[in-house]
Amino acid sequence: MSTIEQKIEQVVDSILSDYSLGRDVDKIDLHRHPDKAVITDMIQKLLRIVYPGYFRDKTYRIYHAKHNLSMLIEDVMFNLNRQILLVLQEAGVENPEERSQEICLEFFSRIPGLRAVVQTDVQAAFDGDPAATSKDEVIFCYPGLFAITVYRLAHILYTLQVPLLPRIMTEHAHSITGIDIHPGATIGKYFFIDHGTGIVIGETTVIGEHVKIYQGVTLGGLTTRGGQSLRGMKRHPTIEDNVTIYAGASVLGGETVIGRDSVIGSNAFITHSIAPCTTVSIKNQELQFKERHCQGCPNADPNPF
Repeated sequence: MSTIEQKIEQVVDSILSDYSLGRDVDKIDLHRHPDKAVITDMIQKLLRIVYPGYFRDKTYRIYHAKHNLSMLIEDVMFNLNRQILLVLQEAGVENPEERSQEICLEFFSRIPGLRAVVQTDVQAAFDGDPAATSKDEVIFCYPGLFAITVYRLAHILYTLQVPLLPRIMTEHAHSITGIDIHPGATIGKYFFIDHGTGIVIGETTVIGEHVKIYQGVTLGGLTTRGGQSLRGMKRHPTIEDNVTIYAGASVLGGETVIGRDSVIGSNAFITHSIAPCTTVSIKNQELQFKERHCQGCPNADPNPF
């Protein structure tokens, strides 16, 4: 064996030995954990179930639309049941096979209700954005609607106390859109996210109906310094009905309530409650103007700043 082969073998043995230390990062049993690739594939198939006719799938070659969707639903049910079973077994849930089947059936029984709510989100996006030319454009193109739909699917699993899977789903949407919605948040109908990049909505956030938020908005906690000791506490704000929050605003704290029909202006930083029917804005910052001459001009300022 050559010297380089010996060195490679030593490195491999060293890494394999490192897996035996019993740490969280040392788990190597692939069959005990959910498969992210399967879950992200399920998301795309669930979108076809929620929006039939908008997202094509080249897998199924059946021309009858209902038969096609029937096979699709059964496919997702089979895979979702398997992924739920894995996380329930890892969590030590009693009778995980029976419980995973119950959860899976309950999840799909809620799809019609979810679709009714998603219709309101589509309507809110169309009504709220003068740049939208059609509802088809909203469904095909708006990252906010994608993130909201994935959140609503994940939220069902979250309310059914499924570990891990809801978070994998919303973090997948986060990685694609830049919109971070925790599956535990409670969000009412007619929710519109415009542009969306950089939005953060924390786990215990409560959002009413007809709420519109823009890019860069944070609905977060005042502090995470307490770590796990804060688990289960109301850490994020409540946004009542008919509130608009403009770009870059931060609303923080579990006791903070933004009253109905209020408007929060761009870049506002709010850590206390706002009464209903209130507009919050930042007074225009003073701008300084100094004449600047281009390089080469006869009156060029050698120190333009």
